[in-house]
Amino acid sequence: MLSTDPDFSSPSKSSHPHHFHSSDSCSSPDLHRPVIGIVSHPGDGASGRLMNGTNVSYIAASYVKFVESAGARVIPLVYTDPLDVIMNKLELVNGVLFTGGWAKKGLYFDVVQAIFKKVLEKNDAGQYFPCYAICLGFELLTMIVSKDNNILEHYGASLQPSTLQFVNNIGVKGTVFQSFPPELLRKLSTDCLVMQNHKFGISPETLQGNQLLSNFFDIITTSTDRDDKVYVSTAKAQHYPITGFQWHPEKNAFEWGYAMIPHSEDAVQVTQNVANFFISEARKSPNRPPAQDVLNNLIYNFSPTYCGKQGKGYDEVYIFT
Repeated sequence: MLSTDPDFSSPSKSSHPHHFHSSDSCSSPDLHRPVIGIVSHPGDGASGRLMNGTNVSYIAASYVKFVESAGARVIPLVYTDPLDVIMNKLELVNGVLFTGGWAKKGLYFDVVQAIFKKVLEKNDAGQYFPCYAICLGFELLTMIVSKDNNILEHYGASLQPSTLQFVNNIGVKGTVFQSFPPELLRKLSTDCLVMQNHKFGISPETLQGNQLLSNFFDIITTSTDRDDKVYVSTAKAQHYPITGFQWHPEKNAFEWGYAMIPHSEDAVQVTQNVANFFISEARKSPNRPPAQDVLNNLIYNFSPTYCGKQGKGYDEVYIFT
């Protein structure tokens, strides 16, 4: 009978001295522990089935898992909190994520605008501070940067897997796609590896025709809706570590409510690569807040609620009241 136990007797210690290291060689870990602030969205994420109330807000757990998958933790930025509380929490994080959703006015819009202004101020002051804006988040940045709340156009891209078509004159260096394996990068333009779920967006012509937007964003990719109308699907700020996605990079690995969400190995690799880039950007942030303040505010202080039994919408949400 063959033994399955490892043989530690050969080769000898002396024959391969380079296999053995002083314990001191691993005693200096990377002390940077990146934290991302995610802004909550009005409602309970389940059309009132879980909780009703004017001050209820939520963060889909998929955004939290997305950040965690790349080695960061999350502090919720609850949009109904007093603005000074939100701004204090911004001093505990190394980047911000604006989620998908539907709210485009009122307190939510005002809070997103105030946080985005702070993101720009931090970067202008030399404090590297990245921002991801996904779906609604990107739409809001489009409105804020253009100073035109009516600039968005209607698109038929609800629950639609799609490709990404790269804009030729930009390239991927310095973008979220820079570390993608070449074959996966190629497949993005031929296979439906990303999930779209939006009724609004902005066309390349509108973005490029608006001086405020064209001076702020470069178009990285475009996509087409069910009527073959082209919209900007990925954009990167020219002078800031800010990326806007009209698509949902978090869904491929972490949401199961709709059958059309891509879950292939390639699709999951897209999610992972997009998360990795965001957190690699967050690691450049010089912010090192007091550890106990971070612990006191982490999303681990809350429990997610399972809401996926209906087989639609989100699988899990964090609810704040």
